[in-house]
Amino acid sequence: MKLGRVTGRVVSTIKIDSFEGVKLMLLQPLDEKLQNAGDPIVVFNTVQAGIGDIVYYETSKEANKVLEFIFNPCDAAIMGIVDDLNIKSKD
Repeated sequence: MKLGRVTGRVVSTIKIDSFEGVKLMLLQPLDEKLQNAGDPIVVFNTVQAGIGDIVYYETSKEANKVLEFIFNPCDAAIMGIVDDLNIKSKD
């Protein structure tokens, strides 16, 4: 799983049937030091994460498992909200 920060909402006026009722969010991927790691991506939000939340997410085949209808073209989805994070230094 990967870490990211929710940075905004995405609005889609037309969706395929398997995406109806699912919210889309803009997510900034993060590295292990919570620094930006790559370009923002659009993800499905099934866990009611809000803007500013740190979340863990999956991409590819694993992402479509969060939706009720698993045969869907979902590329990225939030799997959960991070409540607490402890990072050990390498020193």
